[in-house]
Amino acid sequence: MSGLPNTVATIRTPVALAIMGLAFVLLALSGVAFGSTWIALDQVAGVILGAGDRTQQIIVLQLRLPRVAIAILAGGGMAVAGFLLQKITRNSLASPGVLGVIDGAALGVVIFLAALSNESNALVTSIAYQPVAATIGALVAISLVFILSGRQASSAIRLLLFGIAVAAVAKSLTMILMLIGPIYQTSQAARWLAGAVNEVNWGEIQITAIAMVPIMLLVLAAGRKLPPADLDEVSARGIGLDLPLFRILIFALAAALTALSVAFVGGVGFIGLMAPHLARLLVGRNIFAGLVGSFLLGAIMLVGADLIVRVLFAPIEVPAGTVTAIIGAPYFLFLLMGKQRHDG
Repeated sequence: MSGLPNTVATIRTPVALAIMGLAFVLLALSGVAFGSTWIALDQVAGVILGAGDRTQQIIVLQLRLPRVAIAILAGGGMAVAGFLLQKITRNSLASPGVLGVIDGAALGVVIFLAALSNESNALVTSIAYQPVAATIGALVAISLVFILSGRQASSAIRLLLFGIAVAAVAKSLTMILMLIGPIYQTSQAARWLAGAVNEVNWGEIQITAIAMVPIMLLVLAAGRKLPPADLDEVSARGIGLDLPLFRILIFALAAALTALSVAFVGGVGFIGLMAPHLARLLVGRNIFAGLVGSFLLGAIMLVGADLIVRVLFAPIEVPAGTVTAIIGAPYFLFLLMGKQRHDG
């Protein structure tokens, strides 16, 4: 009988991943099919394969498919970043948003828009460099949180406090730059901060995908050492793992993933908190399953949020980030109260 729980857990993981994968595919197809004009799924497939009339091709290939594609990449990337942060800190409340990464990325984007706009309020360089600015901002923010936390960087309270402080400073600087900057900068920054997927083009999707692939490969490689990272520093050193250095690597990967995820989409919050937490509940402690499950759930959340605002509020473009915030804020409070009860 002792082997029965292990057998159930072994079966549960692939079944949960299969269900999440099916939900992911169905929701992605629904994201292309639904909108102000309904396009049947067989017609969507036909357009993707080169068939369909001109109107259907414009709707599918230029309007809906790009926003579904970037929502998959951004939602999945933020969720994996959240999984890494929660795992390395042993803190279920850790997330890119709580630790200041998203606000740091936002500040990087606003500085980029402010410094590289001319008198006509037009960028003097390619928008392709925007992810670089977001990455630098995110890395600076997470580095500050990590440095300020010092030797107790795995402490939930210290991470939350310093993360909130760094996020508040970055947010304040962002608001100041928006207020004193030109209208173009303010409007672009406001769209970014709201978190929307409706104005992304295939070039931006390509940049995000190409940059994300090597980072994901590094995440999978580092994931093999994540279980020992649950140990304390002395135990980790006993199995040959330099935990402080490894922690820095994981933080850097999480920051880079977050920055790429939000560079064009904007500051969509709470996905990095909710998705990995739900993934662990569904697939258990397996690292690979947790990473895959987090990516799928993050993609499902952002594609679903965009589908909700697109169907309910058409023809008005409401940012998808509003839905994730409405759902995520109560979820964060629920986790926080549960952690307080657990800690006594």
